[in-house]
Amino acid sequence: MESVKIRGYEWMSVTIKDVARIAGVSPSTVSRVISGHTRISPQTTKKVKLIMEELGYFPNIMAKSLVSKTTRTLGIILPRPAEELFLNLFFAEIIRGILAQSMRASYDILLTSSFSDKDEIETITKLVKGRRVDGIILLSSRKNDPSIQFLRDQNFPFVLIGRSADYPDVTSVDNDNVQAAYDATNHLIAQGHTNIRFVTGPEEMVVSQDRLAGYKKAMSEANINIAQDWIIEGELLSQSGYRAMSFIMSQQNPPTALVVFDDVAAFGVLRGLTELGIKVPDQIKLVSFNNIAISELASPPISSIDIGTYQLGYSASQTLIRVVQNEPLNAKEMIIPHRLIIRESSMNKVSRV
Repeated sequence: MESVKIRGYEWMSVTIKDVARIAGVSPSTVSRVISGHTRISPQTTKKVKLIMEELGYFPNIMAKSLVSKTTRTLGIILPRPAEELFLNLFFAEIIRGILAQSMRASYDILLTSSFSDKDEIETITKLVKGRRVDGIILLSSRKNDPSIQFLRDQNFPFVLIGRSADYPDVTSVDNDNVQAAYDATNHLIAQGHTNIRFVTGPEEMVVSQDRLAGYKKAMSEANINIAQDWIIEGELLSQSGYRAMSFIMSQQNPPTALVVFDDVAAFGVLRGLTELGIKVPDQIKLVSFNNIAISELASPPISSIDIGTYQLGYSASQTLIRVVQNEPLNAKEMIIPHRLIIRESSMNKVSRV
């Protein structure tokens, strides 16, 4: 190995003690700087990091993990195969929020996905038993969710984005999805609509149940009876919304308004309506959820419930890091506020040039 001359010294391989000697601090201080310890002053942190960069020092994370029994890594469990999931920008925005906070706290992220419940449990088992991560973020919740059951049994740090129908005591970050769907539906009822259909998400997802409950609550309070075929189950993909339109608009009494579970599915709804020659909002109005960035670029722009997707991810990461570091939480359940963004797809009168 060739030696390198830096600051008048011959260096074969730089160690944490070398960094400490040049910086005039103890090795433990250098270690705390590497770990992102908040008690080290900004001046000392800056000086140590500059010397690390100058010397070309990179900490041995594996060795550090063996000593500290931590990895400074958070695991994200994607709820379906990644190639399908990333077709929906909602999940990409949540992950962006998680990454922003984890990077601020000097934590790495490990992403993993699976094709079935069995695969997911096997993956989580490897992460937990192999101590590959310090904590786990679950991006969705289902009825009788085996992943939540396993993590609870293992007493392993985790945060759920969503609500657990079976374990209300789990640490979670969520919206009030019942109220969000109630608000979306009432927006259409207030305009005089009574024939409002609901395109829901996968039945096993808790968020699907909550949004459906909010729709039913608004309709019930307005004394509007819901026919059995007014609720159509879909997926979180554009093609799902497209298929739903063929069924809905073929009915004898087609709707005048739609509430759609997800913006990406709403894009498919718009495509299906366009092919059928039905104009939005002139002939049918539409409200959706999540307010992903491209919602306002649709034709027409989609009215959507903004659920603070980025903030969901950011807060989930922040909460999990507090759990991992044994810091107190203000509450086990954090609710991120929502708001209805009204655009052309649900407006009564639209001026056109």
